[in-house]
Amino acid sequence: MAESAAARLDVFLSERLNITRSAAKKLIDDGHVTVGGSPAKASRAVAAGEEILCEIPAPQALDLTPQDIPIDIIYEDDDIAVVNKPQGLTVHAGSGNLSGTLVNALLYRLKSLSSINGVIRPGIVHRIDKDTSGLLVVAKNDAAHLSLSEQISEKTCRREYLALCDGIFKEDAGRVETYIGRSPADRTKMAVVPKEKGRYAATNFEVVRRFAAGYTLVRFRLETGRTHQIRVHCKHLGHPIVGDPVYGSKRQKFKLNGQLLHACRLELTHPKTGERMAFEAPLPAYFSEVLEKLDREERGRAR
Repeated sequence: MAESAAARLDVFLSERLNITRSAAKKLIDDGHVTVGGSPAKASRAVAAGEEILCEIPAPQALDLTPQDIPIDIIYEDDDIAVVNKPQGLTVHAGSGNLSGTLVNALLYRLKSLSSINGVIRPGIVHRIDKDTSGLLVVAKNDAAHLSLSEQISEKTCRREYLALCDGIFKEDAGRVETYIGRSPADRTKMAVVPKEKGRYAATNFEVVRRFAAGYTLVRFRLETGRTHQIRVHCKHLGHPIVGDPVYGSKRQKFKLNGQLLHACRLELTHPKTGERMAFEAPLPAYFSEVLEKLDREERGRAR
């Protein structure tokens, strides 16, 4: 049941099921979605109170190859798995790239994965960027996927990140609300754009520590999950994430292979038992080493 109006049916399904808009459009175009009992187009506006039914089709044959890629599964049961993803590992395959991803590793290590998000994204409920490390939950069946997607949509799945940002944050805590869409200057990037050209994005932040060398360690809590959301919001604030090759400064003080952004905490309700669960992942060594270096510099200045 639609609780509020959405711009388009495919956008509504994408957000409710936490799948890509193209995957939502395919479900609609293939006749798996009805509104008020009738087939509808992807562009149809959704009104509050309308009944929307989505039938999840049987999974298609999967061409991805299971690969013995080392991954850190910190929790697993019959319905979900929680993975601490390393920096440098892409979450799922893309066009022309069907190997070396987290999905390939999951196919090797897990007996089953949900099929809702398509044949190249089995089990994937939410993503983190290739060069971002940390926690994500994987669905092992479609019922779990639907439950987790609803939790993300309803903002009851809590996702927290730690990032080292350039510059000194003036406020101890705050909230960023913008619309994010493709950058008009570079379509490979995301950017803060006018409402009519983007999707609503909300990020909460809290300063953990300010370093005299001109950096701030910040904890972020996502309310929405737009592509590159924290990275784009940090740039928007004038404090890009250290090491970010896309939205940050090309000048690097530290030898890094990507942004210092880590999904450190994940809270969710178990899809079957209803138990509230919380998971934490320590900072990777390369991130901790940068903080230790800044701390040593600061103590050295104080002498």
